[in-house]
Amino acid sequence: MSSSPFPSRSAIYSHLGTIPGSPLLRSSTIVYVPAPFFGGIGRGRRRSRRSISVRSVASDREVKDPVAEGGVASALNYSAYNASTIASSIKYHAEFTPSFSPELFELPKAYIATAESVRDALLINWNATYEYYEKMNVKQAYYLSMEFLQGRALLNAIGNLELTGHYADALRQLGHNLENVAEQEPDAALGNGGLGRLASCFLDSLATLNYPAWGYGLRYRYGLFKQNITKDGQEEVAENWLEMGNPWEIVRNDVSYPVKFYGKVIIGSDGKKHWIGGENIKAVAYDVPIPGYKTKSTINLRLWSTKVPSEDFDLAAFNAGHHAKASEAHQNAEKICYILYPGDESMEGKILRLKQQYTLCSASLQDIIACFERRSGNSVNWKEFPTKVAVQMNDTHPTLCIPELMRILIDVKGLTWNEAWKITQRTMAYTNHTVLPEALEKWSLELMQKLLPRHVEIIEMIDEELINFIILENGKEDLVLLEKKLKDMRILDNVDFPESVQKLFYKPKEETPKETSEATLKETPQGTSKESLKKTLKETRKDIPIKPKQAPLGKPLKSSGVLLDEKAEFEEVEPEEEDSEGEEPSFWKSNPKLPKMIRMANLCVVGGHGVNGVAEIHSEIVKQDVFNSFYKLWPEKFQNKTNGVTPRRWIRFCNPELSSILTKWIGTDDWVLNTEKLEELRKFADDEDLHSEWRAAKKSNKMKVVSLIRQRTGYIVSPDSMFDIQVKRIHEYKRQLLNILGIVYRYKKMKEMTAEDRISSFVPRVCIFGGKAFATYVQAKRIVKFITDVGATINHDPDIGDLLKVVFIPDYNVSVAEMLIPASELSQHISTAGMEASGTSNMKFAMNGCILIGTLDGANVEIREEVGEDNFFLFGARAHEIADLRTERAEGKFVPDPRFEEVKKFVCSGVFGPGDYDELMGSLEGNEGFGRADYFLVGKDFPSYLECQEKVDEAYQDQKRWTKMSILNTAGSYKFSSDRTIHEYAKDIWDIKPVVLP
Repeated sequence: MSSSPFPSRSAIYSHLGTIPGSPLLRSSTIVYVPAPFFGGIGRGRRRSRRSISVRSVASDREVKDPVAEGGVASALNYSAYNASTIASSIKYHAEFTPSFSPELFELPKAYIATAESVRDALLINWNATYEYYEKMNVKQAYYLSMEFLQGRALLNAIGNLELTGHYADALRQLGHNLENVAEQEPDAALGNGGLGRLASCFLDSLATLNYPAWGYGLRYRYGLFKQNITKDGQEEVAENWLEMGNPWEIVRNDVSYPVKFYGKVIIGSDGKKHWIGGENIKAVAYDVPIPGYKTKSTINLRLWSTKVPSEDFDLAAFNAGHHAKASEAHQNAEKICYILYPGDESMEGKILRLKQQYTLCSASLQDIIACFERRSGNSVNWKEFPTKVAVQMNDTHPTLCIPELMRILIDVKGLTWNEAWKITQRTMAYTNHTVLPEALEKWSLELMQKLLPRHVEIIEMIDEELINFIILENGKEDLVLLEKKLKDMRILDNVDFPESVQKLFYKPKEETPKETSEATLKETPQGTSKESLKKTLKETRKDIPIKPKQAPLGKPLKSSGVLLDEKAEFEEVEPEEEDSEGEEPSFWKSNPKLPKMIRMANLCVVGGHGVNGVAEIHSEIVKQDVFNSFYKLWPEKFQNKTNGVTPRRWIRFCNPELSSILTKWIGTDDWVLNTEKLEELRKFADDEDLHSEWRAAKKSNKMKVVSLIRQRTGYIVSPDSMFDIQVKRIHEYKRQLLNILGIVYRYKKMKEMTAEDRISSFVPRVCIFGGKAFATYVQAKRIVKFITDVGATINHDPDIGDLLKVVFIPDYNVSVAEMLIPASELSQHISTAGMEASGTSNMKFAMNGCILIGTLDGANVEIREEVGEDNFFLFGARAHEIADLRTERAEGKFVPDPRFEEVKKFVCSGVFGPGDYDELMGSLEGNEGFGRADYFLVGKDFPSYLECQEKVDEAYQDQKRWTKMSILNTAGSYKFSSDRTIHEYAKDIWDIKPVVLP
């Protein structure tokens, strides 16, 4: 046991001065700047603030949120920092904000104290950024996501602050190594895969580029899960990332909002709708500062945690021995933020997921509106709301923002339906992340009616107006076409059409002639003037909109509302002949055998002004297939925003060896902010000196992974082997099964050869897998088990030795990725064409000089264009062929390659142990049926995949050629910086501009 390196308490006081200082506190009156860290900045400096009361937008409760009066807080000047002042700050936190006992200063304590010292610096800049935004009152973007896969924060934060060297020196003075201290930090378990990692990259770029923006998410206590690999495959256990505390977060006990579930809707004496009764919880804000690179801007990730007031604890029931009943309200509230994506096979799981989504939307919107009202002062003008606020919905999880904003504006703020609808649509925008039908989120109408009754009323109204608009656009002459449009575009699925809509098509024989009514356009008397018609539409929220005149040259008329723009020109529409007799159209009524659903993606498209895909091919599929009917109606809404990743975390900080080489050969480190400069590497692609340095950096990174593999799995691998890596969420469409079957075929061929032939025929490979299968996704978990079984057999086969190793690294996360990606040489991105929206790991691998093998799917298409066709290993069917190939399979015309049949037979022979692979292999059999018929075309692409892998071996044997390919991948990756993506969002969707702190 080592003794503490710290001097006595009196010595610390002597060093720091008579007032030791304290961590930065945001209160309603005073901000303290921690003196020991900042030396000459001043100790215990105080700055008065004015405390302003704001109203909760869900109830009329007052909450406190401090706003600076007068000048703006100064940001810090980091140039004055040195190892000595930083060491003093770390010592101060170890002594005065302890999370551990005082006797020892071991690694966990050193990490917490170091992180708290960094947080002090971040909070000074966070305050300055926040107050400057308040003062300038510029338009701000708010990014809502159920996931933020942040990874470790320490090295990223001090890297962005340009203090890495100083912190390393300071920790050496205190007897520790920076790298060892950083490894004590657990990954924040706030995400699963690409969706959350993208959100985190976006926050980094927003801060770096000085855009006014915040992120909103949930503070999951246990995250997704921690993955263990056992003899039975994947085992899920609760994540423990918060057990030692989280030094990066700041709880804002004065920033909380009520969130309601259940209850009922009544019409009050004021004529307004009121949502009363039910279950009430409180969402409390936890803030995580996000620093930009080489800038003072520090933005915020606000995470919501859930609880109920202490008075909701039933003390009488507890004292009577009914302990579970006494704490039921607390448990119901707290469990909302326990787990990311709780299993939704049960009704309880579905309710919990919907509660999570609504909590995120409701708390965030209340916070956003409170900020808008506060910045507006005494002159709140709701028409200005979209000019000050942009809300981006990252996938469909935050869709409830649309009816929630409508509810707040109408029920709480007193706006009319039309006013609220225009504001909502101009504020909201939606990023689509999937083309998989099962991933386009749907919710049970019955469940939502029970949990969120007011929101269902609003959704039903939006759906009714949408139906009316679709009918007007398409007419009712072709009922087959109209039925298709309505089925594609309705928000409510398998729900009876409103009676007002039914009347447009059918009038029973016994029905008397209809009276003149303002409810529908069909019932408007002929000869009604345009002015009268406009007035009627303006005064009622149930009116059927008027069909706009056709724009010249076939261009669509722009509309600020989804269904109607009051400024548009209108045609007088002649009433059409009623079908006085005949049968009802078949699509009017719901099918009682099928559930009634709400299609969240459709609501996103209708309720927002922008819909974007995340890669060029994906955005085209969105327009031409997934939302084609919407695209034809509102083409101006749809655009592409190809994803990107931050070059700070994914080159600069995770691969310092490569970073040094890039800076040396490019001649500047400006590439960290302007990745276009990476393209200059092309002119050195044949330079032998660069090749030598490049290979040395790769070898150094591979050595780190050799240690990681031994530590995590016990396997010993050779750094001289090719490192072949596939790391991503385990899913059938990502085709880890294709990869492992290719490995099995390779192993079988090796076993059939002599030792000499094996060595001459195959390049040594270490095949590395990583990723989590969702807990209830049985087939994905079978794939994990199969991979580990294959690895256990091959890795212990003395005939094979180092020629082939198969490793599954458990609990894959950002920190593991930061080690694997710099060491990678071949990376597999082999999803079925047309099914991956974009991918972001493919970008990270390319940036780090890894060569990709993949299909023309997602961002692979654009990566291949940028790095060059000769520097990308392409195989497999194209996206436009997939539908016909599935039809061919269903018709029994598919003839599998003999090698595919051979490898399946080999798997079922028992060579990989007693595991039951019948269900897994069975999914590749047959011509139709759920879980069969090889829906993801593994068999179709298998021969192409094997032939492409032969080309990989051939290229790797020529190390000069391989190194050049590697260099050109890094040079061609410049487009895939999240900085470029954020600039496009800011310009094309959010309409925000950079705000640089003075």
